[in-house]
Amino acid sequence: MSADVPPTQTESPNQPAAQPGHVPQAAGQPFPAIHNLSESPAGSEAGATVSAPASAATTLAPAVDPGGGEPRPATATIAQPGASGPAKDALGTGRRKTSVARVRLRPGTGQIRINSRELKDYFPNLQDQLQVLAPLERTQQAGKVDVIIRVHGGGPTGQSGACKLGIARALKVYDPQLEPILREANLLTRDGRMKERKKYGLRGARRGTQFSKR
Repeated sequence: MSADVPPTQTESPNQPAAQPGHVPQAAGQPFPAIHNLSESPAGSEAGATVSAPASAATTLAPAVDPGGGEPRPATATIAQPGASGPAKDALGTGRRKTSVARVRLRPGTGQIRINSRELKDYFPNLQDQLQVLAPLERTQQAGKVDVIIRVHGGGPTGQSGACKLGIARALKVYDPQLEPILREANLLTRDGRMKERKKYGLRGARRGTQFSKR
């Protein structure tokens, strides 16, 4: 009695006919890559679902209302560059000789703090005090705003002049309508006068040595 030999794949009478576009798979080989899923016999819905654009993954999903209402659009809070301190703070920088003053101006009651000290304590000289108060008095803002100043470099005269220019520039930012008043009083112009350097061969910037006949 001869052993029955099972029919091969090509000899099987029950093998279904090959579908158009079907790629036969050999044993031990991976599945072929699917290039177009829209032609899948499963239907157009399956092909459309799988072939969704990749950009959809980058969109923000709507936020779900915990109360069960309609979904709300997703929102994100972006910090504004350069925003610091209260909303109505106005900044100004003043320079005079070798002094530099950083001024912060905000609505208030007229307090003036210079390096964490009161105005009269920091500038005992009346002339320096009037220099600092000149922009506020000219624009009638004294008693309406608070001024915080950080100043360094130079002496009392240079620092008071730097504070004056810094306050004037901060007032221009605080209320642009004050600019014509400040400009007319020459409070927005930087005083460029500096100490002249000493020259070699001389005793000072221009002072020469005393003439000696012998």
